[in-house]
Amino acid sequence: MKKAISTDKAPAAIGPYSQAIEVNGIIYTSGVIPVDPATGVIPEGVQAQAEQAISNLCALLEAAGTSAANVVKTTVFIKEMNDFGTINEIYAKYFTGTYPARSCVEVARLPKDVLIEIEAVAVK
Repeated sequence: MKKAISTDKAPAAIGPYSQAIEVNGIIYTSGVIPVDPATGVIPEGVQAQAEQAISNLCALLEAAGTSAANVVKTTVFIKEMNDFGTINEIYAKYFTGTYPARSCVEVARLPKDVLIEIEAVAVK
């Protein structure tokens, strides 16, 4: 049985999808973008956007009853591969210890023209 997870501490879905789904104690998040859920504002610059996106992801994980410590896989979509180093620095602040497996892909365009989007798979 699958269970939808949602929180107002992460950006609301902007289409026909759930913020996250839980199945058998595994949490699958949708892609999370760097929108401040309280104001709807997208911060300027890749560093601020990476902080906001990963912070939003952590809020979603918390709403699902887990945390960044229990993430087993992430996929990071970035607008510019030249930002990889900056994003890595921010990422390493949130994911410590045994790092999750990760893919990082440069894409042509992301929703709302943001610079980063991140999704995760976590265990409870």
